[in-house]
Amino acid sequence: MVTEKKHFTWGLILLISFIGVLILIFSPLFPGGLNGLEYADELFNKLAKGSCYHIPKLKKDVENFKGKVLDIVIDVKKPTDTPGDAEKRAERIAKVFMTNGAKAEVEGSKVHIIADLGAIMAAALEDSDQMYHNNGDYIKKKYGVTDDEKMKQMFRQWHNAFSEIHKKFILEKKVQEATVVKNVMIKAIEPAYNFYGIQAIKISEKVGLAAGLLIFYVLYTIWYGFGVLYLFEGLGLSTKKAKVKKEV
Repeated sequence: MVTEKKHFTWGLILLISFIGVLILIFSPLFPGGLNGLEYADELFNKLAKGSCYHIPKLKKDVENFKGKVLDIVIDVKKPTDTPGDAEKRAERIAKVFMTNGAKAEVEGSKVHIIADLGAIMAAALEDSDQMYHNNGDYIKKKYGVTDDEKMKQMFRQWHNAFSEIHKKFILEKKVQEATVVKNVMIKAIEPAYNFYGIQAIKISEKVGLAAGLLIFYVLYTIWYGFGVLYLFEGLGLSTKKAKVKKEV
């Protein structure tokens, strides 16, 4: 079976060493008792959070909308809701808006909101800033909840409300309002919620480690590829084009 002993030997060496390193990667040898994948995932999550802090700029952007009246009715019902879900969501949204100085009336799954658009977006950004810096106690105290799950649930209502407000602005062709509301959602509320509990790190602080992990990933992939290639060549299997037989 083995036609090229040199290639076959190199293939075995590369694949065996590849598996050895793989075992080390899945072993809890990294800081905090993590394995290699967990450590890399945690690092890149921290770097991702550190690169998506846009709240200070957004706070300046929403200043232009202070004094602009928001008078809107939104329906917060979702296709996946079970009976009562939409009504509870509407009540939570009303509580969030009223806590931040707006007027909100609930009728079933609909919420009638009257507020200062710039002021209410500034309030959402302040909550996002506290969440981004992992200060969940601020949200708990503000909305009168005690556990992390309810705290996240209350904060999530900013996104539920703003997504419906954004849709209304689009339909009404209010481009500037729609743009700033969308920016607050995707650049402040979403990162603050998704990265809550993760420590933010700037790429400049870990550029060497991040580059090293990426380079290792590329080399490790090539390592496996050459191992398989040499092993198959040693067994006489090749991707070379077969010679064309000439007819006599």
